[in-house]
Amino acid sequence: MSAAARFKEADVTRAVRGAAKAGMMVGRIEIDPNGKIVILSQSVAPPTDPNPWDIVIGKA
Repeated sequence: MSAAARFKEADVTRAVRGAAKAGMMVGRIEIDPNGKIVILSQSVAPPTDPNPWDIVIGKA
C-alpha cells in the first residue's frame, strides 16, 4: 500500500503560474518528500538536460 501524494499537479501549476506572473523565469522545480515545492529561477538553476529515457518511453 502506498501513501497518498502530498501535493497535487494543481499545486505545482499554481506555484509556477504565480512565479511566472511575478516575472520569474523558472529554471527548475524541486519537490521534497514532504510535498514542499521549491521554484528556482533560471539565473540560479538553469534547466537541466532532458532525461534520455523520456525519448524511449515517448514523453519527448
